[in-house]
Amino acid sequence: MMRRALAQAAAQLGRTAPNPSVGCVLARDGVVIAAAATGDGGRPHAEEQAVAAAGDAARGATAYVTLEPCARRSSGAASCTDVLIAAGVARVVIAVADPHRFADGAGLARLRAAGIEIVTGVCEAEAADLNAGFFRVVREGLPLVQWASGSDAARYERRFTAAPGEDLRAALEAEAAAGATRLYVDDPRLAAALEAAGLLSPPPRTP
Repeated sequence: MMRRALAQAAAQLGRTAPNPSVGCVLARDGVVIAAAATGDGGRPHAEEQAVAAAGDAARGATAYVTLEPCARRSSGAASCTDVLIAAGVARVVIAVADPHRFADGAGLARLRAAGIEIVTGVCEAEAADLNAGFFRVVREGLPLVQWASGSDAARYERRFTAAPGEDLRAALEAEAAAGATRLYVDDPRLAAALEAAGLLSPPPRTP
């Protein structure tokens, strides 16, 4: 079920910035009730879409989520933690923790306080790879930059270009400030410069 949630998230990768691409599957007794991923531009969130699609069937179900549900929303809307609690899910299985200040353990704590069983770390490495760009922005203030070309470039928000002699770190900080989390380069010279500066990340594993 978590791999199905990862597939949902992977299909939206590069379309959800500045938010991470998250997948959510609601299931009971091995049967999928509803599945969703973060919408284009980062909204709506995966959990709220899955719960809305499941309706009353969400009560007592297990939610498989690729990232810790948010405990707060910048829009002021109900958090995904609140949505899952209100839906009456019995169990939440989470792939990887969310370091963002709107989550960072608070979602887990509130779910537990509501009496919901929590399981963490399922397919953690795959989920961490999937949102490596989002994590890098949160932790370092820089987007993830990787070498990609052709169809691989579809996994990224946009191509990164830089003028000769440009301060690459400053350029990446500007990209992060503009909301980009994943960038790609297809210029060997730029890739070499980024690698020399320690700013080029290895290619991702496929979930």
